[in-house]
Amino acid sequence: MKIAIVTGASSGMGREFALQLPQQEKFDQLWVIARRESALESLKGQVPCPVRVIPLDLLDPASFSTYQALLAEEKPTVRVLVNCAGFGRFGRYDQIPLDDCMKMIDLNCKALVAMTQLTLPYMERGSKIVELDSLSAFQPVPYINVYGSTKAFVLSYSRALNRELRPRGIRVMSVNPGWVKTEFFGHATQTSKNAVSYYNVLYEAANVVKTAIHHLYHTNKDVSIHGAPVRWQVRGVKLLPHRLVMDIWMKQQKHDKEH
Repeated sequence: MKIAIVTGASSGMGREFALQLPQQEKFDQLWVIARRESALESLKGQVPCPVRVIPLDLLDPASFSTYQALLAEEKPTVRVLVNCAGFGRFGRYDQIPLDDCMKMIDLNCKALVAMTQLTLPYMERGSKIVELDSLSAFQPVPYINVYGSTKAFVLSYSRALNRELRPRGIRVMSVNPGWVKTEFFGHATQTSKNAVSYYNVLYEAANVVKTAIHHLYHTNKDVSIHGAPVRWQVRGVKLLPHRLVMDIWMKQQKHDKEH
């Protein structure tokens, strides 16, 4: 049984991957994972393959045992794994509760690694892994410092794992979008409404995912970046000192006069 697995599939980028992947490759089943079972159920009938709903909270360590047991029972061939589960909080260091900081690390980093490693034994040559990352992975970002740091981890992890898995013929690609119109903003701004006030470009999730799938199937990229402004920004932060990059960010967000 050849399957694709998408975490965080209840909304945003994860949902778009769940909708678009079966248009690119034929799967016997699409496994969709998230906390909100009703949102996952609504995917049924929207894709050209059977959808298996797996309601799991990846902040709960018991979820990994459940997932591991399911893989052992079904013994599928996982053609594509997409890790989109994650969340962020915007705000000054003392505005974001410590519990939220720990949850960002747990979900964005630890859960991503767990899902990847548990799935790899069921992948074969030609299989693919997509790790949802962020533009914030490329430089330190004040007022998004913990979230951005988790994404820097994802970028490094994905690139290194891609190199390690080359002999097995398994591809790992991170997707590093800029600002995308999803539910993410509603959650991220709960701690502070003005920590981030400037958004240079807002992209549609469907377009970002379309680019990512093209890169996944038709290029050898280990990083997918949608949009010329984002690509130019990535090039810029590689050349400029991070202190200057952070100064520019602070000025854009109107924090440059803070002490």
